[in-house]
Amino acid sequence: MPRIGYVIWFVHSLDRSVAFYRDVIGLEVRLEGDGYVEFAMDNVKFALFERAKLPELIGRAGGQPPSGEIAFVVDDVDAVAVRLREAGAEVLTGPTDRPWGQRTLHVADPDGHVVEYAQNIPRS
Repeated sequence: MPRIGYVIWFVHSLDRSVAFYRDVIGLEVRLEGDGYVEFAMDNVKFALFERAKLPELIGRAGGQPPSGEIAFVVDDVDAVAVRLREAGAEVLTGPTDRPWGQRTLHVADPDGHVVEYAQNIPRS
């Protein structure tokens, strides 16, 4: 069975997006260079790649966000919501209890990608 090795968002401004994920979301930069920045994660690689460099990488421009989301599982979605609002993040929805047993919060990154925070709760 294959496993997910990494997730990469294609971004318009690498500096702006790195600042968002580092300063607002709270991730630590692990590696950077040539239009690529990777964050320190325990379970999967998460990185940003400068959209202007896509033709070099894949031979064409990429699609426009949002076309998916990245989700972080946390212990307290409400505390994260307070911190993100204070940091100026654009909150899309939540915190909201979901019937599948999670309390979720959705925010948008500078390119419009969806970032979800999910807290496991008892199913309703």
